Amino acid sequence: MGQKRPFVFLGIAMIIALMTTVMVYRWLQGQRMIEVDAPDVVVEGVSVAVASADIPWGTPLAEKTVRMMTYPEEGVPTGHFKDPAFLKGRVVLTNLKKNEPILESKLAPIDVKTGGVSAVMDPNKRAMAVKVNEVVGLPGFVQPGDRVDVMATFEDPRGKKSLGGGGKEEMTKVVLENTLVLAIDTQMERSAGEEKPTPVKVITLEVSLEEAEKLAMAENGGKLRLALRSPLNPELKKTKGADFKDLMRSHQLIPPRAKVATPKNQVEVIQGTERKTMKF
Repeated sequence: MGQKRPFVFLGIAMIIALMTTVMVYRWLQGQRMIEVDAPDVVVEGVSVAVASADIPWGTPLAEKTVRMMTYPEEGVPTGHFKDPAFLKGRVVLTNLKKNEPILESKLAPIDVKTGGVSAVMDPNKRAMAVKVNEVVGLPGFVQPGDRVDVMATFEDPRGKKSLGGGGKEEMTKVVLENTLVLAIDTQMERSAGEEKPTPVKVITLEVSLEEAEKLAMAENGGKLRLALRSPLNPELKKTKGADFKDLMRSHQLIPPRAKVATPKNQVEVIQGTERKTMKF
């Protein structure tokens, strides 16, 4: 009997464990999941019209280019629109990025209904197109909205001969500074002696009437170059131009200065009939 006692206790423990398991299982089955209704999250703010995609300047707005986005009330930009219907047909004056708010300050006046260059121009200036080749036009760098300096290289009208004797000496001069680029296009043109037309860059610049005259003269009599400006530097700087001599003088070695002999002090000493000169 004593040998069977451990087995008896083991059996009793197993029965108790089984009963406990059954009771716990029934208790869990009897529990019902309490459904808690999630509170509706209400986002408070103001609906603001934004660009649904990148929009280049000069583009008339349409329904598909505008969407609404909620802004916090304290962060609503000045001049925003709450109804996209008021934006239909309005012309964009600046490049807009996706999800950027559309503001009144970035749009042309309401009476301007036609897009393109004329919509983004200063009313007191003109748009003038000039032809440049791929190298001169800085392909991939100059974009509408950038500012450039325009340089012209032409023969010296004062009749100076080049150092090689092959013709008149050329000089380069900046003719326009900080000029706004309105548009960039490409047109096919056949040059003299060529069978097939080649693409030519056409850059449209915003100029005053006086600047248009200078630009026409420079394009007619010389070769144009464009220099891209930083938008952080609006400073205008007048230059005298550069010719071949200026080019040769740049980055030259500075010759050493000639040593100048320092005069020595001397004193004439007279002793009776003798004279001596002492230097020190």
